[in-house]
Amino acid sequence: MDNDNDLSFGLSDEEPISAQKVLKTLEEVWLNEKLSPELLKHQTEVVDCMLDQENDFRVVVHRMELERIRYIVASYLRTRLDKIEMFTNKILDDEDKREPEEKYLSPKEFKFAREYSSLMESHLQALALKHMPTYVQKFDKSKMSIVPNISSHVFLRAKRNITGIIIEGDNETGDEEIDLEENSQHIIQYK
Repeated sequence: MDNDNDLSFGLSDEEPISAQKVLKTLEEVWLNEKLSPELLKHQTEVVDCMLDQENDFRVVVHRMELERIRYIVASYLRTRLDKIEMFTNKILDDEDKREPEEKYLSPKEFKFAREYSSLMESHLQALALKHMPTYVQKFDKSKMSIVPNISSHVFLRAKRNITGIIIEGDNETGDEEIDLEENSQHIIQYK
């Protein structure tokens, strides 16, 4: 996984970002989101940048490449919506605790999550809770929340040499320090 999801790409604001660099970043962001058990910070800027350059790509890249790019964008957005629908209450609780610049949801995703949560609650009230005894009619979101399994394992490829990563072990094995070589591949516990 890559925590280096900013759009600076190591370039200053004045330097143009190549379409190929944006595409590479989009593919990376898409795979990170697709393979992560929890919702990651939104990358609206990458998606918007790619969609804005779509007309320029028509000249440079043939139609099949455009379809692949559209697929990646759609899959990235679909994966995020699936996670938002699955973990709505947990995501909204976490989002409320974050600073504005650290939000994981885009404004549109946040609006969708709020509306989805509200609709699910009212649907549950109308469908089931109103027919139950009064002592169980109270809706408690914390008891209804599904949380992502952040103990699951994920696929990891090192983009550069990294030394001294501490992998938390259980009580019996203890922590382990590992080094990752550039382009090495690993299966590792997410958190």
